[in-house]
Amino acid sequence: MSDTLHMSLTLGPVLFNWPADQWRDFYARIADEAPVDTVCVGEVVCSKRQPFFSDVLPEVIERLERGGKTVVLSSLALPTLQRELRYGATLAEASQMVEANDVSILPHLAGRPHAIGPLINVYNEEAARFLVERGASRIALPPELPTTSIAAIAAAVPQATVEVWAFGRVPLAISARCYHARLHGRTKDSCQFVCEKDLDGLPVDTTDGEQFLAINGVQTLSQSYCNLIVDAPLLADTGVKALRLSPHTCDMVAVSNIFRDTLDGTREPAHAMRTLRTLAPDAVFSNGFVHGTNGAIYVIG
Repeated sequence: MSDTLHMSLTLGPVLFNWPADQWRDFYARIADEAPVDTVCVGEVVCSKRQPFFSDVLPEVIERLERGGKTVVLSSLALPTLQRELRYGATLAEASQMVEANDVSILPHLAGRPHAIGPLINVYNEEAARFLVERGASRIALPPELPTTSIAAIAAAVPQATVEVWAFGRVPLAISARCYHARLHGRTKDSCQFVCEKDLDGLPVDTTDGEQFLAINGVQTLSQSYCNLIVDAPLLADTGVKALRLSPHTCDMVAVSNIFRDTLDGTREPAHAMRTLRTLAPDAVFSNGFVHGTNGAIYVIG
């Protein structure tokens, strides 16, 4: 079997508009069954979705903590309204660690341990040092970085937990406009939450019929699913301390078990990849970004 890789697993926040009952039940199962160390919860993409699960959020947090998980509260990625900015300030007062996904919340987090989410552009060592000096203890790097940049950043802040996006559709952009609403002939203010129809995002093809991107409300995602299970040893060598799994409707407990077994050396990466393909049969896997090439492709070896 392979050597043990000393990396933890993080489950990122649900990026999609899932029904509140499904959202709550998903985290209940994660709490009881998934071998992840840290779980991020909260609305990142669209503040209009927050009221749907705000009533069950305390229950979810309590369940996760009872299950031995470290809970991190993820902030909104693109606050544009005063109520969204006020929510960010309130979030920063929570007892749990907060993950910043927009720089507007950073002044509220300065001086206390916090996390930097993958939607904040930490592209070099100086940016990482700046954030760590102001209290960041975790940095989830943007998923488009190659291993050369990842290694340089990890070496610059050895006191921080550097994390890499390892499974799921990759967030590429976010906008004040809602693509989902426009597609259905609606405005953002009267969207009627049409994004709830696409629980893993809505695939977008080019005019030539080629798979291209996916949309999730105001967010643009990759069409392919990033999958770095085979690249885990390479990432461990760069100083990465955690891998992030982004929730999808496939069996995320099984996905996390496969990653954990591979990191622990009890499952060969090639076998892990074959099993992941059965769990997400419709997904196209990619790992190009960490290899410094086209992010949508899968580099073998």
